[in-house]
Amino acid sequence: MKFAVIVFPGSNCDIDMYHAIKDELGEEAEFVWHDTENLDGFDGILLPGGFSYGDYLRSGSIARFSSVMKEVVKAAEAGKPVLGVCNGFQILLEAGLLPGAMLRNKKLKFMCRTVGLRVENNDTMFTKNYEEGQMIQIPIAHGEGNYYCDDKTYNQLKDNGQIAFTYALENPNGSLGDIAGITNSKGNVLGMMPHPERAVDSLLGSADGLKLFQSIVKHWRDSNVITA
Repeated sequence: MKFAVIVFPGSNCDIDMYHAIKDELGEEAEFVWHDTENLDGFDGILLPGGFSYGDYLRSGSIARFSSVMKEVVKAAEAGKPVLGVCNGFQILLEAGLLPGAMLRNKKLKFMCRTVGLRVENNDTMFTKNYEEGQMIQIPIAHGEGNYYCDDKTYNQLKDNGQIAFTYALENPNGSLGDIAGITNSKGNVLGMMPHPERAVDSLLGSADGLKLFQSIVKHWRDSNVITA
């Protein structure tokens, strides 16, 4: 499986993402610059964390207009897995690929530490290798990770099983409903504030994030066998 790691001016987690895919997962990965206009050669799209365009205006609001985002939307519409982590999640929200918005953390401070997550839905292409309700340890590093949406959208997320991960034990940023990660209605786009790519080896403190990437590959391979 071949992954595109999208790089925007200000991305700073792209190398972590590349390492997770190439060295830990053992799959193909390639850095793709923000002005790229064709992603047809990739099976999965990864939007890493960082501070795209310096987070001017709002986090992700400028990156949303990069040339590559037209291709990201096209890939999402084609059913390819699209994962946005931290700033990547913010970009997906700004692009309308996921509902809702990000606010400043409730204490208005940048936070960087490992937190507990609960797997709310393990029936997605991103979570199949987890157990439902499983508790995992994943790092966070953000200043604007306070997820918000209106009541109607929140109820839809719950009813449709689009809440993939919630914060367990503590809600570090004030996110509505303890939300840490959501999918689109089709289930092939996931945005999450915690960094699974920083939890792919026990030497880093946790390998719980590796199962997310393994889930993507498993789904892709199973789908190719079915359609072959």
